[in-house]
Amino acid sequence: MELSVARDSYPHMILVCKPRAPPFIAALVLLLVAGCAVGPDFKRPAAPEVSDYTAAAPSTTVTAANVSGGEAQRFARGSDLAGDWWTLFHSRPLNDLIQQSLTNSPDLKAAQAALSVARENVLAQRGTYYPSVSASFLASRQRQAGTISPTPSSNAFLYNLFTPQVSVAYVADVFGLNRRTVESLQAQEQEVRFQMIATYTTLTANVVVTAVQLGAVQSQIDATHELIDINSNMVQILRYQFDKGYVSRLDVAAQESQLAQVAATLPPLLKQAAQLRDLLAVLAGQFPNQVTHEKFALSSLQLPQELPVSLPSALVAQRPDVLQAEANMHAASARIGVAIANRLPNIQLTADAGSTALAMSQVFTSGTGFWGLGVAATAPLFEGGTLLHQERAAKAAYVQAAEQYRSTVLTAFQNVADTLTALEQDAEGLKAAAAATDAAKVTLDLSQRQLKSGYASSLALLSAEQTYQQALINLVQAQANRYADTAALFQALGGGWWNRADLVTEQHGK
Repeated sequence: MELSVARDSYPHMILVCKPRAPPFIAALVLLLVAGCAVGPDFKRPAAPEVSDYTAAAPSTTVTAANVSGGEAQRFARGSDLAGDWWTLFHSRPLNDLIQQSLTNSPDLKAAQAALSVARENVLAQRGTYYPSVSASFLASRQRQAGTISPTPSSNAFLYNLFTPQVSVAYVADVFGLNRRTVESLQAQEQEVRFQMIATYTTLTANVVVTAVQLGAVQSQIDATHELIDINSNMVQILRYQFDKGYVSRLDVAAQESQLAQVAATLPPLLKQAAQLRDLLAVLAGQFPNQVTHEKFALSSLQLPQELPVSLPSALVAQRPDVLQAEANMHAASARIGVAIANRLPNIQLTADAGSTALAMSQVFTSGTGFWGLGVAATAPLFEGGTLLHQERAAKAAYVQAAEQYRSTVLTAFQNVADTLTALEQDAEGLKAAAAATDAAKVTLDLSQRQLKSGYASSLALLSAEQTYQQALINLVQAQANRYADTAALFQALGGGWWNRADLVTEQHGK
């Protein structure tokens, strides 16, 4: 038998069998070898030929001295990610919260159930590889009309009939319809699997970022309370000086207004903190009334000082969204073969064996047995163009999946590049914010002392207070950015799921 290859502009191959032996022998050989799987054999896309994520590869960030989260971070090119990367922050409450989220999250459980559905669908479809066997038993009592020849050899008009029978049917997968269908379902299973892993990586990153945001808001609340205390103290001083005639009522009113403005910023912060706690409760699979009152102070978190940066060639093999897009592309490729096979003949083998007797005691005795073998071949001749256009649609869907894969890869590289740049600038921003806060605190202290001594006006003090308040807020936000963007880098690089035994299972194509 000779195999020839027919090609066209689409990325697929059709194997056409040309028998040179007599038709019966050729057909028998085709059935024995189960034929040729039509359509393309999927090949994993090559990794992008790029050497780095950004134009200038980062090495080490700057240091902000004497401030929490101000340590320098070094980018370790080519290093692997830990499966439990969040432990690098060295926060026991954070570790416990993530473990609780992984155990109770309904979103993660739903994704795991979806994977079970996809896996069972694959196993169900694999049943088409084997013959189907069924058994039946028929018992009846019949009476024949006297005007026709009686059916039994005994010439009885009224008789019982017992027929046990076994039937076997097998669809010869000559052109690979069943194999391509199973291949498509296997790819869909992988797609669902990586969607579940993406849910896992998103969940862990969201818990870390939410905890960091809660810590930042709590720091702003603490700073606001500090400012309220400062302003309350200054109001008392100015009221005393007003009673002594050293300052005007206008100076007192201005300081009271400043105190009210600072106090007015507290309720929104308290609201934001409560909402973040509610979000953490939901991420952990709890109701808001079960929220933890554990404080996630930024000062209690340790900033990871060595950050792994996967090679660009490895990124496409570990990002779950990229692998999900690849699996979708594989499924689309297999569906081309399914569409082509649907246009080709279908061959079914059948066999029946059983016994027919007039009494149960005679079943399976000599002379009651029967059997039959059959071969049925069906081929579509005219479908109004339905099958042709379904094949064209499958090819177009493959092109669509391929472009979606490329878009996903580009987005993945953008995420990493953006995060690397953010981490560099976060370090610069924190250093500047720390310097600004120190300068604002010195100015505020001097203004307070000068006002008490009568050398400065209340207007200068108000300006110093406002500057210090804004500097504190900027400092807290700069600290939070470093922690949050560190978590974002681990997520952008894939989250290290391949180093977790509970997520690593047999992977199609690896």
